[in-house]
Amino acid sequence: MSLTRLHIETFRNIDSASLQLGSGINLIYGHNGSGKTSILEAVYFLGMGRSFRSHLSQRVIQNHQDKLTLFANLVNDTRDYKIGFRRLRSGESEVKINGDRVKRLATLAETLPIQVITPESFSLLFEGPKSRRQFIDWGAFHSDNSFHHAWVNVKRILKQRNQLLKNESSYEQIQFWDKELVRYAQTVTEIRKRYVDSLNERLKGIIEEFLPQIDVKVSFTRGWDSKTDYQQLLQAQYSRDLAAGHTSSGPHKADLRLRVGTLPVQDALSRGQLKLLVCALRIAQGKLLKQQIDKNSIYLVDDLPSELDAKHRQLLLQQLSDTGAQILVTAIEPAAIVDSLNTPPTKVFHVEHGRVTVIE
Repeated sequence: MSLTRLHIETFRNIDSASLQLGSGINLIYGHNGSGKTSILEAVYFLGMGRSFRSHLSQRVIQNHQDKLTLFANLVNDTRDYKIGFRRLRSGESEVKINGDRVKRLATLAETLPIQVITPESFSLLFEGPKSRRQFIDWGAFHSDNSFHHAWVNVKRILKQRNQLLKNESSYEQIQFWDKELVRYAQTVTEIRKRYVDSLNERLKGIIEEFLPQIDVKVSFTRGWDSKTDYQQLLQAQYSRDLAAGHTSSGPHKADLRLRVGTLPVQDALSRGQLKLLVCALRIAQGKLLKQQIDKNSIYLVDDLPSELDAKHRQLLLQQLSDTGAQILVTAIEPAAIVDSLNTPPTKVFHVEHGRVTVIE
């Protein structure tokens, strides 16, 4: 699976750009602020319907413009896709795949699976459980068709339950919702655990390559004590939840725990090692997707050379190349990437003040 063409209009500092992309490594270089990261962000928008740099999507629309437009041609072994995305400054979006309007952004994610490795990727390790839960759920979503329905229902029921708690409703009023919550929570948790177990099998060898002699343990925590029945726990914690005004335990508190010995990885590893660990997680996730549903991710790698020496740049690029996936990688200096590759990049682009030039 790869993008063959990408067209961008009024996105960040890019007025208009069309890129004919290669199926292998696409190197995009330029000074800071030139617009090279915006190209990766545009691809992410096409796959996720949002930015990986800002929660306020309107900010990516150019000043004095009322909308942004993105278009791409996507090919895989069996089918070609035309994906169009338009976001208005009012917040409304229009998505089309092969000319048909798409109502669910989840359809974009199914069509265009994306892995992102950026300086912000450290949030996976340094921020709260939400980022790690999203990491698990990306894989769970792609690996099991029933996950999305179950997780949507968990969130819907939790919203209803939390409102009842804020209204100081009796447990008899809440009990019906708890039975539904338990049913869907079980499905979500089983899929998540099964996915993390499969991911660990892929992850071990990659971590050994990136971080030899460091034993990183990765485990899944479901969001409540594994020895406790969830239905009984919800009833036992009713008074506590009532005082707090929200549900304190459940699949919405699940997490991915990463440790070296007894220490969290963020306390045991250097920043360079942590970057390699995040890369290992993303590469393992992409390889597992290929194994499970025979579909490659598209890798967006921003500012790859930062905090990595030449040896680890070469190792990371080799691992990325071994996935067989399409890769868009940015750097300030092209030599930082080219010198770390055994073969030249498939395509090279230079970006300056939002203008994109192909380098032959």
